[in-house]
Amino acid sequence: MIEIDDSGTGDIVGDAFIGFLKKETGEIIFRTLSVNLFKDENWENKMPLKKAVELIKDGLRELNFQPDSETIHLCRGNIFDEVRDYFIEEGINYEDAIIEGKLQDAVEGKLIAHLRNDLGVRSKSLTKKSGAKRFFVLFNWVCYDFYKREKYVKSGFKKWNTVWRERGIIKFNKIQKSKKKQHY
Repeated sequence: MIEIDDSGTGDIVGDAFIGFLKKETGEIIFRTLSVNLFKDENWENKMPLKKAVELIKDGLRELNFQPDSETIHLCRGNIFDEVRDYFIEEGINYEDAIIEGKLQDAVEGKLIAHLRNDLGVRSKSLTKKSGAKRFFVLFNWVCYDFYKREKYVKSGFKKWNTVWRERGIIKFNKIQKSKKKQHY
């Protein structure tokens, strides 16, 4: 059996990851969905979902997936919508599943390592637990140096352009004013 899970696809900042766990051997591999897939025309054209299919095919090949004898447990996330269509078309035996334990921990860890090591997010409040708290940790990180960090934002997300971008600029300006006051 192979488990497949994702991380970062709903987070506002950074790349996203797909993790694969071959249960029999314990082997874990990862594939990356670039943040650029979540922007502009790429987002509008559902490129993250299309790229997910390519990455799934590649990961399954690397793990020597045997469609006649193995089953896939696939995370229920919508990033895998086109993967499900592919599995059905190809007659691949899969089940939608809630992925917990070793793979979930590993793929969330991959995301956190990317945010910390590649992007430089230093907040001690950044954890593997997704949700509102992580959103605000990442949003605040962007705001602190808005114009240099906005390139890491998944700007295709509707709320970024209708709500959060403007709030981010306002917060950035307040931070800048506060810094200037401290220097006098």
